[in-house]
Amino acid sequence: MTESSTIRAADALARRLAAAGCRYAFGMPGGEVLTLVDALEAAGISFVLAKHENAAAFMAEGAYHQTGAPAILVATVGPGALNGVNAVANAHQDRVPMIVLCGAVDPDEVQTYTHQVLDQQAVFRPITKASFSLVPGAAHVIADKAVAIATEGRPGPVHIDVPISVADAQVSAVTPPSRKDAARTAPAAADLVTARDWLAAARRPVMIVGVDAMNEGAGDDVTTFAEKFQIPVITTYKAKGLLPEDHPLALGGAGLSPLADKHLLPLVESADLIVCVGYDPIEMRTGWRDAWSPERQRVIDITAAPNHHYMHQSGLNIIADCAATLTAISDGVPARETWSDGLPAKAKTALEAAFPTDDEWGPAAVIDVCRQTLPRDTVATVDSGAHRILLSQMWPCYAPRGLVQSTALCTMGCALPLAMGTKLASPDRPVISFSGDAGFLMIAGELSTAAELGLCPIFVVFVDASLALIELKQRQRQMRNNGVDFGAHDFAAIGQAFGGAGVTVRSRSDLKAALEDALVADRFTVIAAQIDKGSYDGRI
Repeated sequence: MTESSTIRAADALARRLAAAGCRYAFGMPGGEVLTLVDALEAAGISFVLAKHENAAAFMAEGAYHQTGAPAILVATVGPGALNGVNAVANAHQDRVPMIVLCGAVDPDEVQTYTHQVLDQQAVFRPITKASFSLVPGAAHVIADKAVAIATEGRPGPVHIDVPISVADAQVSAVTPPSRKDAARTAPAAADLVTARDWLAAARRPVMIVGVDAMNEGAGDDVTTFAEKFQIPVITTYKAKGLLPEDHPLALGGAGLSPLADKHLLPLVESADLIVCVGYDPIEMRTGWRDAWSPERQRVIDITAAPNHHYMHQSGLNIIADCAATLTAISDGVPARETWSDGLPAKAKTALEAAFPTDDEWGPAAVIDVCRQTLPRDTVATVDSGAHRILLSQMWPCYAPRGLVQSTALCTMGCALPLAMGTKLASPDRPVISFSGDAGFLMIAGELSTAAELGLCPIFVVFVDASLALIELKQRQRQMRNNGVDFGAHDFAAIGQAFGGAGVTVRSRSDLKAALEDALVADRFTVIAAQIDKGSYDGRI
């Protein structure tokens, strides 16, 4: 094999990722991944230096939500790989296609060298769809497998250990044909007949739409199906915006709010047909565990993978493409009047009243001012905490991925890097992140990365010097106040120290002025919104 007919194994991997549309990789290099970084850059994939691998993975996810190409995390051997574990587990539970590239000590070295050596595949296997160790003779095949496994079916992360010598090993420059994407499928035969019969007979149908439908791009089909049969639509938080939330049939998101569930669950329980479209109960709190039963109602479950969770069951399980299935079920079934008692419209009105926007100040006022001031196409990201529950109910989304969050693992510290990855991939779109003060402190060092990249998202911090959601649960259980309060910090000054703008606000007018300035700024802005402790009581 001549020199001109060979490339490095790392190049084979990088070129396949570039062919999948990847243009960014995020991480922190060590000596073990230098060849990987070089190969990625040579393939047209920009390597973004983060300050921590956990943040890097969330930046990668933010970019994925804008580009549709798999996210890429690069981590060096040992501590670098382990630093990314939380965000990789999040990608697994939140159904995010991610390629996790880790440096590794050569297999023969492992036998006599123990420094930073551990079984990284054993670490990543439980939190990924697959784990590989790159070998030269199969470099092209492993690269193709990784992309296919990460993106097909229910998406998720795939881990690849890249030993030092393997990255540099010469392999054929001829790229074998990639695996063809799996064809989209729809139900047929008896199951299709049953689904159509149930739809034709339904007078009180409800749709519950989730992350699979979002990942499959089924928004237009969900809208067409809902409009034809006049079916109200509830989405999980991750699927907000698949049906624009100013649509009369949109009942908004559900997931973690007992207050919202008071109005949504009775509607679900009174339905005679429930059509679950890409719905994944991993996003829902336990209050939804017994929300329906095939013994009480007809339930059609359309998912990308079999239902083995047993949170609730369905009378008809369809493992198929969401859009193709909705089209097949709809074909030949005439439209008819539904919900003659007007219960969905009443529930929509009750939900609006349950989350009022007229507070003089507080977290609801912050959310309302931001939504009213920022453009309709603004992308918002949100950290875990009490503010996320409130925001997920109050922030209307008009398109998919308008509100990005960790819905399944519910990990803190994700909002800021998600916003950075979003802004990097879509520089012309307004981007805002919402963090609690504790979550912001976890990740504040990445403000330096935002400055280095010249990014200008808006970072809003709810400042109450408390783990508000945990403190609320503590009080609800009549426990003493322990381990939930911390010191007050000047978050505006932190933003300024890292090269951005920083503003502290305590009123609607101050917040509106800060947002208007941030929209035209050439650097990021940290807005510290000071709120009282206990502001979420009775609101989520």
